[in-house]
Amino acid sequence: MTPPVAVVGAGHAGRALAGHLALLGAEVVLWNRTPANIAEIVERGGIEMEGEAVGFGKLALVTSDIKEALAEAQLVMVCVPAFGHRDVARLCAPYLRDDHVVVLNPGRTFGALEFIHELRAQQCIARPVVAEAATFIFASRSTGPAQSRVMRIKHAVPVAAIPVDRTPEMMEQLNAWYHQFTPAESTLDTSFGNVGAVVHPVITLLNAARIESTHGRFDFYLDGVSPSVAHVLEAVDRERLAVAQLLGVQVRSLQDWLLSAYRAEGGDLYEAILANEGYRGIQAPPTTHNRYMLEDVPMSMVPMASAGRSFGLTPRAIEAVIDLAGLMHTTNYWSRGRTLATLGLEGLSPAEIEQVAMYGYDVV
Repeated sequence: MTPPVAVVGAGHAGRALAGHLALLGAEVVLWNRTPANIAEIVERGGIEMEGEAVGFGKLALVTSDIKEALAEAQLVMVCVPAFGHRDVARLCAPYLRDDHVVVLNPGRTFGALEFIHELRAQQCIARPVVAEAATFIFASRSTGPAQSRVMRIKHAVPVAAIPVDRTPEMMEQLNAWYHQFTPAESTLDTSFGNVGAVVHPVITLLNAARIESTHGRFDFYLDGVSPSVAHVLEAVDRERLAVAQLLGVQVRSLQDWLLSAYRAEGGDLYEAILANEGYRGIQAPPTTHNRYMLEDVPMSMVPMASAGRSFGLTPRAIEAVIDLAGLMHTTNYWSRGRTLATLGLEGLSPAEIEQVAMYGYDVV
């Protein structure tokens, strides 16, 4: 009998994944920290799905008890904002087993490393697989407290495991439900393949007045990207690729990623974004205080800038976005974000960081 799949987090991503997995025939356990946020899902017994996945996804269990959620599951799909990864690791630490496969959907930048770093801090005895996806498998939104709409299922989602020699174990678990997951060489590939770090903060910043005046009543990608905005996206993207190269990683450009994930073609980045039907209908957030900023700036852009600075590159476009985001939100994202220091990687060479990203902290 196939073990249940645990979905950790019941926000936009968690609801969509739990409901879709249930439609595929999986026995799904959905966990959320706050009982009030899942009360209607408990009452209904599942999630109503629409869009590319239509039907009622009946869930086996909906709970706020993490021990109960992990008890029988083997595959654990973590769907919380990246700033919650450390807390989830702390909550899971006493209950994880060696046979658990924990996948961060997505990890943003260095998510799997942060998760393992916290497990070590909690003196977790178990040695589960900890993996991260480069992006979330769906373009989706919650349409109600127990409803979710999947606008598009991506065609290819790279995912990497720590330790890397347990990749076949991870892929067996994931491909039982989704063929779209493809193995990456290491979590550096998925961390720097994180294109959300480029698109989310830049489009939000350059549309701040429009977001605040309309409360997000426009298509975030299709209306929010002009040729000029695309030029800024390209500058930030070039720096993402440059920092990745410093660490020995070759990743796709944003334009190439759009072709791979969505089959969106164009003569340049602007045209490729407009050609992406998966973006159609995705509304802008109602405020600039949203995950595109609160998550992607400290948990994606700051670690990229930190890595670049450590090895002699000054990523001025990325730094400009971080600084502007901080000014806009009157906060210091540099002090709130993941850095090589907070991850226990400061002082390591690129080759040593690569080894940690593949095999964990025990190798250094």
